[in-house]
Amino acid sequence: MSALQWQSLAGMGALCLLAWVLGGCRRGVSARVVVAGLASVLGLAALLLNIAWLRVGFGWIGQGVEALARATRAGTSLVFGYLGGGPLPFPEPFPGAAFILFFQALPLVLVVGALSAVLFHWGVLGFLVRLLARALRRVFGLGGASGFGVGANVFVGMVEAPLMIRPWLARMNSTELFVVMVAGMATIAGNMFVIYALVIAPVVPDAAGQLLTASLISAPAAVLVAMLMRPGDTSTTAEEAPVLRYSSTMEALVQGIGDGLQLMLGVMAALIVFVALVALANEVLQPLLGLTLEQMAGWLFRPLAWAMGVAPEHAARAGELLGVKVVVNEFVSYLALAQEGAAMDPRTRLILAYAMCGFANFGSVGIMLGGMSAMVPERRAEIARLGFPALAAGTIACCLTGAAVGVLTAP
Repeated sequence: MSALQWQSLAGMGALCLLAWVLGGCRRGVSARVVVAGLASVLGLAALLLNIAWLRVGFGWIGQGVEALARATRAGTSLVFGYLGGGPLPFPEPFPGAAFILFFQALPLVLVVGALSAVLFHWGVLGFLVRLLARALRRVFGLGGASGFGVGANVFVGMVEAPLMIRPWLARMNSTELFVVMVAGMATIAGNMFVIYALVIAPVVPDAAGQLLTASLISAPAAVLVAMLMRPGDTSTTAEEAPVLRYSSTMEALVQGIGDGLQLMLGVMAALIVFVALVALANEVLQPLLGLTLEQMAGWLFRPLAWAMGVAPEHAARAGELLGVKVVVNEFVSYLALAQEGAAMDPRTRLILAYAMCGFANFGSVGIMLGGMSAMVPERRAEIARLGFPALAAGTIACCLTGAAVGVLTAP
């Protein structure tokens, strides 16, 4: 192993210690949970990154993403013309000049949202979620409902996953509730990883497969970090949670389109507002302090970049991208990685792709609190109290996933 790989391994221990300290150094943390958690994160990463036939499968996933993108472009070209990727009526002044995010990339959310709903109705995603829930139950002792919630977060969003276990949310104890919330922060929805894969494909090989791998690895990482911050019994809700079904495939398709439209508009609005807020903050900070918000975040998150094993010459910029991911969102960070990744070494790009693969940002806290409070209004105050700790835990879990990749990837 190289020095940077040993640094990543030491960083995994440091990140676990940070989670325990931020949780108030609580008693009751099980050594079995820590060992099993670290072993499952590293073991899962080793399997998914190094087994040849899995890598071939990731290539197929990448081809599937490209097929989805081409199919979506056929629809956007019909509706929006050249704005949606159709033939240009004028010469393109430079490569990429005709790309418009809202008309060409975000509509993919509609297609994937519809497909996801159909796959849920057919039981395909439910089967995959149950497999992951059983694995988490064996490793961490999670109850059926909380394990199902963590597993569902790998494939759906931070509000949709708790919705699938809504009947059990009111009966969960604080630790179980926190585990589900952290999993929502540390993973991304299936319909979003397709978008992110298209964005970073020029700088990260097999981008779609890599991001799917990142979300899978982050599931046990989220459970480990959550139980370090809030240790307790996680097996009180042992019943198996049901998979939501639609009355017909057509209903699933229509409902999926509607849900995808809401998500697409929400992403658009969040991008506009949060990028504007960051720009406004920079307008104030630059004259007063001579620093931007990104530069300040870079100093704050640089130790996390070191803990993941990022090379020293890239640690400052890596810290900035992590900070932007938390302050704004992961979409903006991935856009920056796509633009600047060529200046970084492949190992750093890969670590960052994994570390930024999660919904842990300030905007997501509001989305999660609003959604879960509506599901269990009697626990509104508790959910609000756990919101920002879940943000911190989700960020650490994502960095733990990045560090695991750093351990297994030579410079």
